[in-house]
Amino acid sequence: MNRLESAFQNKPIFMPYFPLGYPDLETSIDVIEALAKNGADLIEVGLSFSDPLADGPVIQQATQVALEKGITVKKSLEAVKELRKRGVTIPLILMGYYNPMLAYGLEKFIRDAKEAGADGFIIPDLPLEEAEEFTSVAGDMPLIQMLAPTSPDERMEAIARNAKGFIYLVSVTGVTGERREISNDLGSLINRVRAHTSAPVCVGFGIGTPEQAQQVGQLADGVIVGSACVKMIGSSPKPVETAKQFAAEFRGALR
Repeated sequence: MNRLESAFQNKPIFMPYFPLGYPDLETSIDVIEALAKNGADLIEVGLSFSDPLADGPVIQQATQVALEKGITVKKSLEAVKELRKRGVTIPLILMGYYNPMLAYGLEKFIRDAKEAGADGFIIPDLPLEEAEEFTSVAGDMPLIQMLAPTSPDERMEAIARNAKGFIYLVSVTGVTGERREISNDLGSLINRVRAHTSAPVCVGFGIGTPEQAQQVGQLADGVIVGSACVKMIGSSPKPVETAKQFAAEFRGALR
């Protein structure tokens, strides 16, 4: 059993997102370590890009700061390696856009990511129909596919049937960001996906509070929290302490 499979032995899992390089590289490594050791079951590790189409203003601003501070793909992969050296044992999924990976060199990127200790990839702008080159190189490292409320049934079935790792289910249409309430249709949406797969279904986009996480956790196998995590930790004068508290509160809500 690999790290990813092990993480889902105790569901629902808590999966925060945080971008490397924000507010600076060293702090971001400390924050991700704090999240990992205080309640996160899996972390979406952000690779910054200048045109993050799927992200809302909070994550866009954070990744822009990271780029201005000099974050690169190479530095990000070195940071993942550093996290493993510090004893972080939970899965680390690299979330980024396709262009920087291509610029780095696809085979080199995947090889270096694996050597650094990454467990898989989320690439919002790489649809299933165009992913064969990536997945053929990635081998046993899963490319996590995303589904949305607007996904037609045939596309949902195709993605769910071939899912590896888990399915990232976007709970709402639009970009990332906190929402006031969880969609009433979420349960039926999750059931639509589960009809086609045995892979875990994790829900993201719009989850901003432990109470919302608890609601979603009653329906899904995992809860993904991005903008709220970045906003709270990034605005704190003590980001590492805030990360510890943030992880503990969400973990508590899900257990």
